[in-house]
Amino acid sequence: MSGIKQGCLLLAAAMLCGIGGAFAQSATVKAHVVIESHKHASQAPPQDSNAVVWLTPADGWTDSLPRAVNAGPRPQLVQKNKQFTPHVTAVEVGSVVDFPNHDPFFHNVFSLFNGKRFDLGLYEAGSTRSVHFDRAGICYIFCNIHPQMSAIVVVVDTPYFAVTNKLGDVAISNVPPGEYKMGLWDDHCTPEDLKEASRKVTVGKDTSSLGTIRLQRSRELVMVHPNKYGRKYDPQVFSSPVYSQP
Repeated sequence: MSGIKQGCLLLAAAMLCGIGGAFAQSATVKAHVVIESHKHASQAPPQDSNAVVWLTPADGWTDSLPRAVNAGPRPQLVQKNKQFTPHVTAVEVGSVVDFPNHDPFFHNVFSLFNGKRFDLGLYEAGSTRSVHFDRAGICYIFCNIHPQMSAIVVVVDTPYFAVTNKLGDVAISNVPPGEYKMGLWDDHCTPEDLKEASRKVTVGKDTSSLGTIRLQRSRELVMVHPNKYGRKYDPQVFSSPVYSQP
């Protein structure tokens, strides 16, 4: 084997070892989120488990973080049976979310919140419209025709985030060891309680546990919200929460 060829093989092997070492250094961060009522501590029912947990560098520097906004299929908020599925979606800044209409009638998806303001207008069954989420924030989404429809997109400026499963468990993969600020969001909690629950955490090698995160269920939610013009919907029975403008 020539010296040049052998040198190339050694360099390639060194690069692979470096890549493997980098992946070996990353950790899976796990946590368990419990929503506590005011009367007694209890885990939220499975359908209520929609907490989002994310990690950003403790020094606040995010420019050097790896970005995965173009990796894999686009996230979707499907409109079916006059519902959005999933109810809660978390995405990284720069992501595009598709809004396919799988119902046999029109929808009009909109949001008036600072996470992203948009109005997709009326669009028919079988069609899809998309939204580019270009800033971090909480985006509450509704349909201007069907008041019972609501969803939330949590937009974070980090690739290290996840939504809890039905049991309240969450796992964030490929997090490099270091110091981070843990951010939290849940549909049933006030911004003040979520800010108080956020904290600095240390991520070690391979696996890191944040333990049980306890959040306080708010009693302040009111089960109405206006249409995109700020007016009441036509009289009908529905149950969708109102959210104050952040």
